[in-house]
Amino acid sequence: MLLVLCGAIFLEGIDVAMLNVALPSIRADLGMSTGSLSWVLSAYVLGYGGFMLLGGRTADLLGRRRMFLLWLTVFVLFSGLGGLATEGWMLILARFVTGLSAAFMTPAGLAVITTAFAEGPRRNRALLVYAGTAAAGFSLGLVAGGLLTAVSWRWVFFAPVLLAGALLIAALPLIPRDEAPTRRSGERFDLAGAATATGAMLLLVYAVVRLGEPGAEALWTVASLAGGLALLAAFAAIERRSAAPLVRLGLLRSGPLLRANLGALLFAGSFFGFQFVVTLYLQDLRGWSSLQTGLALLAVGVDAVLAPTLTPRLVERFGNARVILGGFCLAAVSYALFLPVGLDWTYPMMFPTMILTGLAFALAYGPLTIAATDGVAEEEQGLAGGLLNTSFQFGAALGLSVVTTVNLAATGTDGTAQAGLDGFRAALVVPVAAVVLGALVTATGLRRRTRG
Repeated sequence: MLLVLCGAIFLEGIDVAMLNVALPSIRADLGMSTGSLSWVLSAYVLGYGGFMLLGGRTADLLGRRRMFLLWLTVFVLFSGLGGLATEGWMLILARFVTGLSAAFMTPAGLAVITTAFAEGPRRNRALLVYAGTAAAGFSLGLVAGGLLTAVSWRWVFFAPVLLAGALLIAALPLIPRDEAPTRRSGERFDLAGAATATGAMLLLVYAVVRLGEPGAEALWTVASLAGGLALLAAFAAIERRSAAPLVRLGLLRSGPLLRANLGALLFAGSFFGFQFVVTLYLQDLRGWSSLQTGLALLAVGVDAVLAPTLTPRLVERFGNARVILGGFCLAAVSYALFLPVGLDWTYPMMFPTMILTGLAFALAYGPLTIAATDGVAEEEQGLAGGLLNTSFQFGAALGLSVVTTVNLAATGTDGTAQAGLDGFRAALVVPVAAVVLGALVTATGLRRRTRG
């Protein structure tokens, strides 16, 4: 069962990473503009982040196994359709639905794990293996994407279909059956809560994505942000009065859960922002190929080995919060080492940052997953997983937007290599600031626990 669920999260990671490498080939083949090309990535984030909260709660209400299998099937179909696209809008639509399916599939799979393993060392080890597999998918996807794109960018979409099809066949007998909770007589599904929550997340993610778009109209961004916040306030009011709320607001008053989700948001924002800047530095400024870039970032994938082996021992010995804090501190050191990057840096000069980033990911990502689901009732595990993945996706979108905005502002109109380097250096401050803030949030929780 765990292997199947790890395979699904590996599939999601490798799917996103391979597409990042294939974007230049897609633009050339489909004749897409740079603005429309960015929506190939943004559409996935919009579907994923917008529907994740609803997806997590739906798994609790309608059955985790049922939701996992259904949306894994949708993921297979639309990933394949993306590879058949002949127009840019077709690909963007396919990526939106693929992201939407991941929003339902991912929290359902995570909830299957957290309900199948009792709280304690066995669940922690299972979650760390799960987190390590997700990271491995992203790391290996960069290399696999470069290899497949050399043949045809369409194989970036077709290859995951083969893996997902095998997972779907294996999941049918291996994923345990669960019973969806029976609702009381007259009790209805919280449609108003579902609509306002999904609308709020869609608008907020859309506003964040637009922040990093060159030339995006500020009016639409501000309107989307205001609309998202208004719907979020309406959602809170509806849930407070609902007899059967989509989200029990009391869950959101948990200090450890809030710290875990805020930490996840900041860590994802820093990691994806850093990866984005480094990729542009290597390809646009240094002229490295997509395959060379993928191989350079492969060292980050060391977390796939360390997460299931080293991290469980550290968690058992020092506790979750201390290990998470160690991950944030390592990430701060790692990103800071890259700040003085130059035009003539060799790979050995970059390697300490790559290996430390992988180690930081191994220390922080899995324990954050444990912290976000620890102590949550079984009937709300899907919701907890949805909240966590929403935080990761929202953080990733926010990190990418902020580093893009800072990079463009610092680069200016000067097209020289030095101006480009100055822009990258300025943008690299953002990941450092994010992980320092995350370390402070984690340390606050650790201090309170020590006093208690």
